[in-house]
Amino acid sequence: MSTLAAPADTATPVDHDDGELRIVRTRHPWRWVTAAVALLLVAQFAHGLITNPGWDWSTFAQYITASSVLSALKVTLELTFWGTLLGFFIGIWLAIGRLSKNPVLQAISWTYVWAFRSIPLIVQLLFWFNLAYLYKTLSLGIPFGPEFAHFQTNGVISGFTAAVIGLALHQAAYSAEIIRAGIISVDEGQWEAARSLGLPWHRQFFTIVAPQAMRGILPNAANEVISLFKGTSIVSTMAIAELFYQVQVIYGRNGRVVPLLMVATVWYIALTTVLSIAQFYIERHFAKGEKR
Repeated sequence: MSTLAAPADTATPVDHDDGELRIVRTRHPWRWVTAAVALLLVAQFAHGLITNPGWDWSTFAQYITASSVLSALKVTLELTFWGTLLGFFIGIWLAIGRLSKNPVLQAISWTYVWAFRSIPLIVQLLFWFNLAYLYKTLSLGIPFGPEFAHFQTNGVISGFTAAVIGLALHQAAYSAEIIRAGIISVDEGQWEAARSLGLPWHRQFFTIVAPQAMRGILPNAANEVISLFKGTSIVSTMAIAELFYQVQVIYGRNGRVVPLLMVATVWYIALTTVLSIAQFYIERHFAKGEKR
């Protein structure tokens, strides 16, 4: 009678102490090579900025804080402020019209957004700048009724005013869609919860819906403000003394094109950075509830 013998060589599991295990990190040599190449290119570019005489940094230093440049910068900031303020004010009402259940308001708001997003900004600006060609006078009164006051168009709408009107109306079309998108991104359950509390409509919107909508509105709205700030350079076609126009005037006199363009570039970068920092803190403020 035969018996089955156990295998002579049986693998016995060996217990290892976790402290004896060595962690081997994954090596990424190409990551370091890429970083070194990128740093080399940045250093080469910086070296060119410093040593290339074509940049003419002495002329740049002469005009970066010149009174004419600072005055033009003030005009640029004013155009940005009024274009943003009026653009978003009109955009709020357009967004309400788009979200309204009134078909007339929906059609008017949609047509406005469609038209002003379709027409290039420079065309709109030149149209408002030449409004006196179509209407010699402007009047106040009852529509299709008696008029109470008359104004000369050229006396009321200056170049600066025409630029503000054009920028604001153009901005309103885009801000309306940004605001509408932010509002409809809020879950319908939030509206239902607000109504169930018996809150009036304005409190439903401003205390519950609007703070949540702002998280979706702010990033795109900030991008639009920054785009408008840089886009004010287009009003140079109307001979308005904003930053880019003034830089053109100066290098038209002295022929120092590159350093004067750098003057405008540095101011645009500096103020865009300020706007980006403001955007960061405003977004962080409205994100408190979500993080909590």
